[in-house]
Amino acid sequence: MLDLVLSYLDLITEENIWYVITTLFFVLLITLPLFGAVAYLTLAERKVIGWMQLRHGPLYTGWWGIGQPIADAIKLMFKEPTIPEKSNLIVYILAPVMVLVPAVVAWAVIPFDANWVLADINLGVVYLMAVSSLGVYGILMAGWASNSKYPFLGAVRSGAQMVSYEVSMGLCLLSVILLAGSMNLSEIVLAQQGMWNAVTLFPMFIVFLISILAETNRAPFDLPEAEAELVAGYNVEYGSMPFAMFFLGEYANMILMSAFASIMFLGGWLPPLDIWPLNLIPGIFWFFGKIAAVLFFFLWARATLPRFRYDQLMRLGWKVLLPFTLLWLVGQAFIMKLMQVGWV
Repeated sequence: MLDLVLSYLDLITEENIWYVITTLFFVLLITLPLFGAVAYLTLAERKVIGWMQLRHGPLYTGWWGIGQPIADAIKLMFKEPTIPEKSNLIVYILAPVMVLVPAVVAWAVIPFDANWVLADINLGVVYLMAVSSLGVYGILMAGWASNSKYPFLGAVRSGAQMVSYEVSMGLCLLSVILLAGSMNLSEIVLAQQGMWNAVTLFPMFIVFLISILAETNRAPFDLPEAEAELVAGYNVEYGSMPFAMFFLGEYANMILMSAFASIMFLGGWLPPLDIWPLNLIPGIFWFFGKIAAVLFFFLWARATLPRFRYDQLMRLGWKVLLPFTLLWLVGQAFIMKLMQVGWV
C-alpha cells in the first residue's frame, strides 16, 4: 500500500499541479455562468411567453422583475425537503444529481470560439450524444425511487420518448458528420465557412430542432410532466433543492442542445457572412447569439403549440422522422459517392 502511495506521489510534479489548477479554473469559468444563465432563462421564458400572450410576466421583484430568479432560488433553498416514507432513499437522492451533472460535464467539448474549448477531442459528437443521453437515467431513477404511480408513469414516458427521438437526432448528426468528414466539433464548425449546414441540410435541421424539443421534454412534447394527468410527472414527489436540481438540469439541457444545434447547423462562432464589419465581431458573441436564437425557438414553441397526445408523439418519432432521416442519409451518401467518382 505504501509503495502505491509513493508511486502516486512521484507523479505529482509542478506541471501536473498547474494543469489541474488550470482545468479547475476553466470548469468554474463554464459552470458558474451556466447556472446564472439557467436562472435568467426562466425569467426570459416567463417574459417572452407573457408578451406573446399579452401579459406582463414577472414585474414586481426587483426592477422589471430581474430579481425573480434570485427570489425563487432563495425560496427553494429554505423550503423543507420532504422524502416519501416508502421511497428508496439512495436512488431518490441520486436522481436529481444524475439529471444535473450530465448537463454540466457535456460543456467540456463545446468550442466557444476558435481554440476556446476545454477538451478538443476528435469524437466530440459521440461524447456529447453519450453524455446528454445519461440524463434519462436520472428521470427513470426519480420515477422508480419515489414509489408513486404518477412519477413512475412520467419516467416511463420520458424513457420511451428519449429513445425514440435520439434515433432520428443521431441520423441528423450523421448527415452533418458525412458532410464535414469529421466528428471533431471545431472542424465541423470550420467546414461551414462557405455555407452553414442549416442551409445545405435544411430538412435535417428542422428534424433536429423537433428532436431536441422532445429530448429536453419541452412543449409540445412535455408528456413526462403533463400537469393534467400526471401532476408534473417524475418530479412530483420532490421539493426544495432536489426539485431545483431537476429544474436546473432541464434548463441547462436546453442551453446545451441550443449550443449543439449552433455548432452542428448554424456555424458555431462563424458570422453569417465573412464580410466587414461582421467579421470584426468576436466569434464568441456570434456563438451566444445563435444559442439565444435557438432558445427563443424553444420558448416560442411552448407559447404557441398544444401538447401532443402520447400516441401522436410516438407516431411522429417512429413513423415519420425515422424513415425520413434514414432515407435522407442514404440519399446523401449516394450523391456524395457519385460526386467523389466524378459522375455528378
